[in-house]
Order: sequence, then structure tokens, then C-alpha cells
Amino acid sequence: MLDKNGNLSVPAKKMIGGILKLAKPLSAFGNMVPISYLRLVPHQEAPTSICWGDRNRSVLIRVPLGWNVDINKMQTLTGNSFDQTLPPASNKQTVEIRSADNSANIFLFLAGLILGAYKGLTSEQSLETAEQLYAPVNIFKEDGYEYDHLPASCYEAAEELEKNKNLFLETGIFTEHIIDTTIKKLKSYNDKGLSEMLYGNKESIKELVDKYLHCG
Repeated sequence: MLDKNGNLSVPAKKMIGGILKLAKPLSAFGNMVPISYLRLVPHQEAPTSICWGDRNRSVLIRVPLGWNVDINKMQTLTGNSFDQTLPPASNKQTVEIRSADNSANIFLFLAGLILGAYKGLTSEQSLETAEQLYAPVNIFKEDGYEYDHLPASCYEAAEELEKNKNLFLETGIFTEHIIDTTIKKLKSYNDKGLSEMLYGNKESIKELVDKYLHCG
């Protein structure tokens, strides 16, 4: 995950680029009920834009700085002091995708992440994609950074999965039955534009939460 200088390696960036290319259809497995998309709105510390970074929570894929062994670099970026005796952690660097919630079909979502990583590692364009989609700032607070957005409803996620169906089928990881069943289920909610319609309507939002969020 890290190169010899302690920076994110080229393969790691290619993997990120591959996952970002599939970010829209991956919502079909990671956000599977209408209330999922009430969270995925700006200024909620939840990702809405398809980009990655390492300094804030406005991005879809975040690279935690905590594993970076360059203490001086971390102090410069964060303004905080750190214990110089921290043990080496170069083999523990991770990246995190922040869109999925507890409605996810975790098996299909993880399979989709593996597919995205594989596509990235085997594509010549994925490194360029990662470089183009890197966000060095909090994009909710800084102007001038425009990225494509995640789907805003189950219905839109189903449409994205439908458009990218062949990408999911060609490796044999997914079957046509799984893809078609997922599309049918998500479209059955008929929730396109729901977030906009419910904006500020606390009672309707509560009804929707009671319907889809089950606490045992």
C-alpha cells in the first residue's frame, strides 16, 4: 500500500481509481433502502461526491493518515504533535470507502469492491482517474472542486447498475440473476427524487425511518 518513501503506492492509487469508476453502481449493493439516501447529502460528514482524499470526511474514499510512519508529515498536515516512538505501521495502511451503511448486502458490496480493485489494478487509465479525482481539501467548505455525484435514490442506483451490468458480469463474480434481482428490488421502491420531496418534512422522514430501520 505504501512506496519506499511512505507515500501511497501506485498500485494503491490504481485500486482506488478502479473502485471510484464503479462507485455509482456499487450504491446498489451498499445502500439498499430509501432512507440510505437521506444520509448521503452534503454537510452531513457523509460522502456525496465521487473523489478521494486523506484530510477530511467529505470524500467517498478516505486514506487514514494514522498509519503513515512519517511523523513529521502528519504533524505538518494536522498541526498536532505525536509520539515519536510509535511502532512502524507501513504494512497496515488502509483505505476506506464511506458510502455503505447497515442496509448493505455485505457479501455483494465486498464482491463489488474486489471487482473495482481488480479493474483498477489491470487498467492503464485507473492511475490517471485517481489523480484526477484526488480532493486535497474539504470540498464542502472549499469552492472550485466539482466531482460527479453518487446516486440520490435506490431507483437511481438501480439505473446505474443496469447501465454497468456487463462490467459486473464479464469476470464471472456476479451472475445475471443477482444483478437483475437487485435492480428489480431497488426500482420497486420508486423513490426517485424522494430526498428533495422530504426535505424539512420531519414527520414523513420519521415514518420512513420507522419503516426501514429496524432496531432489535
